[in-house]
Amino acid sequence: MVAEGLNRARKVVRWTLNGTLILVWFLVAVTTAAALGLGILTWPRALLAVAGLVAFSVFFFRITGAVLAHRYPVRDVVAAGALSLGVTIAGGSQMTGWGFVPLAWLSLAAIGVPRRVAVLLGAGTAVVVAPFGVLGALAGTDPSISLDTTTTAGGVVGVIVYYLVMCSLFPWTNRLWVWIYRLAEEAHAGREAQARLAVAEERLRFARDLHDLVGHQLSAIAVKSELAVRLTGADADAARDEMAEVRGLARTALRELRETVRGYRRLDLDAELTTVRGVLEAAGVTCRLHLPHREVPEEVAPVFAWVVREAATNVLRHSSASRCDITVRHSDEEAVLEVRNDGAAHRAEDVGSGLAGLGERMAAVGGTLEARPTGSGEFVLRAVAPLPVEVGA
Repeated sequence: MVAEGLNRARKVVRWTLNGTLILVWFLVAVTTAAALGLGILTWPRALLAVAGLVAFSVFFFRITGAVLAHRYPVRDVVAAGALSLGVTIAGGSQMTGWGFVPLAWLSLAAIGVPRRVAVLLGAGTAVVVAPFGVLGALAGTDPSISLDTTTTAGGVVGVIVYYLVMCSLFPWTNRLWVWIYRLAEEAHAGREAQARLAVAEERLRFARDLHDLVGHQLSAIAVKSELAVRLTGADADAARDEMAEVRGLARTALRELRETVRGYRRLDLDAELTTVRGVLEAAGVTCRLHLPHREVPEEVAPVFAWVVREAATNVLRHSSASRCDITVRHSDEEAVLEVRNDGAAHRAEDVGSGLAGLGERMAAVGGTLEARPTGSGEFVLRAVAPLPVEVGA
């Protein structure tokens, strides 16, 4: 679900960036039609400018893809900048038409560069493009502005101010959208890292338990076995005693190993709830626990602990949740665990294959497991177990 949301955000940002190019084509079409109708633009120049705009559009799409892939294609940016200036001159440098092409270029060229460079790009674009806008206005090739002897100075100032303002704003328009998208990427990477960290911590905990509880016994077995080998020829009775101790140590190690594995497989519900809340809140998900005053019956508590663990893993890996509520309640007839988050997946299969294993665990105690999105944009995982649990259920 998180990856799907990130893909949607990528598409939205891509369409937003390319929307600038769509606006360019619209303005160019309107002003070119007006200029052709007034006879201030010839068809050969219009066709040349359109051909240049087609080539500029190809570079525009390539730069958009590179920006979303965290690359800055310098050659494409330079080529697109030269094309934007060329089509502006060929089209007559209308402020709201062909003169808008360099502004569209600026909106992309300023993405992925430091702020100072973005400011310099904006200033440089204004310095280069504004004179052509002034010349177009003076030559009468811009249908959006008409100058005469009484308004020439004011019109020139207006053209310059227009480009100064636009070149001050355009470096930041698309930068904002890309910045928001990259924040979403970082959040997605953080959730994945948090989920991997939770798995790694659990593995370390299990390895530490094995080392602490079984490692000592195995080391003693190795020492006793070596001693028994050395005593075999010299003192058979002593060797026999040492092997008897080895047998006792081996049984102790086996018992402790079984206890360790049993403790690992039999989770503690309270400890798991505390751990899950800490992991979720570290990942930016607000986690609220709604627990009963009485302890959950020990027949179902370990199973509920597994459900909580799997549910939290699914929230981290397969949803875009910002809130998660975990509710536990029980009566004399049944115990209920409900995990509800606001990052609904489209299908229950989207939240991982671990649900099948949880269903088997719940079936082993005669219970049921249900996982589904709600109509309000939430996802609910609900486990119900009958009480008391029948032996062999």
